[in-house]
Amino acid sequence: MTMLLAALVAFVGTHFLMSHPLRAGMVAKLGAGGFMGVYSVVSLATFVWIIFAFRAAPVEAPLWAVGDGLWAFASILMAFGAILFAGSHKGNPAMPNPDTAKASANAAASPARGVFAITRHPMMWSFAIWAVVHALVSPQPKVLALTAGILILALGGSNGQDIKKAKLLGDGWSAWASRTSFFPFGNQLTGKAGWGSAWVGRTPFLAGVAFWLIACYLHPMLGGPVAGIWRWLAA
Repeated sequence: MTMLLAALVAFVGTHFLMSHPLRAGMVAKLGAGGFMGVYSVVSLATFVWIIFAFRAAPVEAPLWAVGDGLWAFASILMAFGAILFAGSHKGNPAMPNPDTAKASANAAASPARGVFAITRHPMMWSFAIWAVVHALVSPQPKVLALTAGILILALGGSNGQDIKKAKLLGDGWSAWASRTSFFPFGNQLTGKAGWGSAWVGRTPFLAGVAFWLIACYLHPMLGGPVAGIWRWLAA
């Protein structure tokens, strides 16, 4: 567990450091390509360290009972996360692009539709939901440590993206942020938008559900338990 915690601190910490306080200096010294090369190597190395440390950490008794009700809730939540992930790849101002400022500005000037009417960080929230779901259904210390790290990185990274994009795009990002919500369904819950706006569209919905079904089907082949709807179909 000590090694796993160290790996998680290294993975999350280097992401935050290289994405924000160290980024400008590293780009100035290494160039954009060199920075991305170092960033990728460090990220991959620390991620591999997490994998080995997680596998080496002991399997312990769950901290709470996990019945069919919790599995059903977690499965529905994961399906929602998959839909957010599927819809996040098109028209996302927070995504890195080769022409970042221009592409982000164009996307931020568009109306908030699809998953972006739910949250302006659908991809990062899909990772956060993945973390919550796995913590719920596998509540043992090493899983809780891993999921806490992913949750911190996803939501902290989203906040960091807001700060970075606000500096990069100025009023364009502020206008986008005023039309969207950091938290899922924030605009709908506060009355800034009707619930009809929460419909993500047919393509993201179908792609997300398909991704969820395939991922759950492959779950046992990747060393996990039977998950999602297959948990009941296989019974």
